[in-house]
Amino acid sequence: MAPSDTTHRAAAALRAAHDDPLLHARDWAARGRPVVGYVGADTPVELITAAGALPVRLTGRPGRDTRRARAYLGGAVDPHTVNLLAGLLAPEGPALDLLVLTHDCDASAQLFHTLRELRRIRAEELPPFHFADLLHLPGEATRRYNLRGLRRLADQLGAWRGAALTPAELEEAVAAHNAARAARRELRGRRAAELSGADALRWYTAGTVMPPGLYARTLTEALSAPGTPPPGRPLFLSGSAHDTAAVYDTLEAGGWRVVGDDHDSGDSADQPPVTQPTLEGLAEHYTREVRPATARTARERAGAAAAGVKAGRAEAFLCYCRRHDDAHRWDFPAQRAAAPVPSALLHDQPYGEIDTTGLDALSDRPATEVAS
Repeated sequence: MAPSDTTHRAAAALRAAHDDPLLHARDWAARGRPVVGYVGADTPVELITAAGALPVRLTGRPGRDTRRARAYLGGAVDPHTVNLLAGLLAPEGPALDLLVLTHDCDASAQLFHTLRELRRIRAEELPPFHFADLLHLPGEATRRYNLRGLRRLADQLGAWRGAALTPAELEEAVAAHNAARAARRELRGRRAAELSGADALRWYTAGTVMPPGLYARTLTEALSAPGTPPPGRPLFLSGSAHDTAAVYDTLEAGGWRVVGDDHDSGDSADQPPVTQPTLEGLAEHYTREVRPATARTARERAGAAAAGVKAGRAEAFLCYCRRHDDAHRWDFPAQRAAAPVPSALLHDQPYGEIDTTGLDALSDRPATEVAS
């Protein structure tokens, strides 16, 4: 079955949302509806939606002027986080009504501490912000700790809008985000056979800036007709997360096809549905079911690499590490041992770019390491 015009329009809408992350935020703001930005792969977006706001995951944009941000945060964290701060200091779209940050990684926590100090000394104009310190350990004590954190966030959102969140609002929000999760799972199951890696990433990240119900409908429509297997040698990509598809575009222009990945902007952001639309249900979900990449052990990441290579029938494995995002380098030996294909590590890569020098070695050697 050939894709219909409607299917093509849905695909174009997903790409547009990725390429212009503030597209829907501007529309919501123009209609007088609040926009809440968030930083953190484990942000409980259902609470933001229940409050009547649009949750928009903030991203860095290569080429953004980061000089002011570097004065506060340069050298302390990955350039991605410096880029996020630059976007907050010089907003490019509608002003955020609120900013929510989580502790999904040390860099997100460092960003929060920097914002708090800037507010204390009144050095910059900033939106109001809230820190949700969710943990991802298996014990009951962690679930109770997270439940208290979710209650604080719900109370903050209620105080901010002037009315407490209702059970009906939370139930409706959970249903909308569950529909978006189901559409994402369908995308993950079909991406290797039907999409380029760059398009899959664009479609994934569109879901972090669109209203969840609209995203579910648009993605379902885009997937309504089978795609054509794209060309390229299948590759599994690990390591640093990606704000844009630029690295994927470069790899695929060079003859590769990214059939799977394990970072928090790609396949690893998959979640099962929330089974109980209450604060207690969200606490259970975000404690047991949501695991940011930084919360996973080397053994878990090695297992994910092996499973991803097998599921996508990848012929090569690449670990890509940005400059100052070196933790993935220590996972690479276990990943290399687990993935039964030629492997390579590229470290010290510039933000939003990739130096592909040395990747030809994936054709004839079991493993290699290349630095830019």
